[in-house]
Amino acid sequence: MKLAFAFSVAVLSMVTLQVVNTSASEAMAKKMGGWEKGGAYDKAYNPSELEQFRATVVKVTTLVPMPGMAPGVALVVKEAEEDDETILVHVCPEWYMDGKGIGIRKGDRLKIRGSWAEIDGKDIFMASKIKRGDYFVLKVRLTKDGTPFWTLSPEEIAREQATE
Repeated sequence: MKLAFAFSVAVLSMVTLQVVNTSASEAMAKKMGGWEKGGAYDKAYNPSELEQFRATVVKVTTLVPMPGMAPGVALVVKEAEEDDETILVHVCPEWYMDGKGIGIRKGDRLKIRGSWAEIDGKDIFMASKIKRGDYFVLKVRLTKDGTPFWTLSPEEIAREQATE
């Protein structure tokens, strides 16, 4: 009888632990607003196909990348002044860094590194690193695997910044 009770308590504890773990994961995903690592939006970024280009900022804006996601910061850029075509560059969630806090303004000439993706039938560019001049660098994803900075711990971010 005591053995059966102990077994029941152990199974109940494992089930409770699993439910708590699942609830914590769901809470984290809800907090991230669709920007979590491994989510549908994150999976659109392909770190094995990185590209870079130079462009001039036409506008710093906000957008909702996919239905149900929290708003994000984006750049509308042109590779050449005479170009009619613009490129939409997704930068990061607005709750991580707002459009004024990213340190980029209309007219800035940038070097942008990241990955092309198709979201809702449109080609967009998902940034990993943005450089302006010789001294300004905005990193929002790890180069090696595309992990978003907003999902890293403060210690991991400090370690990454120390390697620059």
